[in-house]
Amino acid sequence: MGLRDLAKRLTASVEQIDEERLQDRFFGLQLTQLGDLEARVPARVGGEVTRTRIAPRSGVNAYEITISDGSGTAVAVFTGRRYVPGLEHNRAVVLEGVARSERGRLVMLNPAYTLLAP
Repeated sequence: MGLRDLAKRLTASVEQIDEERLQDRFFGLQLTQLGDLEARVPARVGGEVTRTRIAPRSGVNAYEITISDGSGTAVAVFTGRRYVPGLEHNRAVVLEGVARSERGRLVMLNPAYTLLAP
């Protein structure tokens, strides 16, 4: 690491450093970046779980996670589930499915998922 890199890191915000870390982690996995994700197009995306919650959808419980890869965020919803083993905060995951636009955010319903090693 050169002097310029050190100076850049010392003056960068925590959010910028975290975004860089996430982009480096998922680079080279042949994934669509979340910032480039389009609605109604099959995609394979990866990110780190930044938020989890149980949200009722049409009267049925749904486990909802938000992932980020440093370029953007997306939400994955697992209907009929109160919890999905392994999908916890700060866990790296790859999702495969079709996103749709819902209230200004991209949502994947019941995507296939693969947990990545910590």
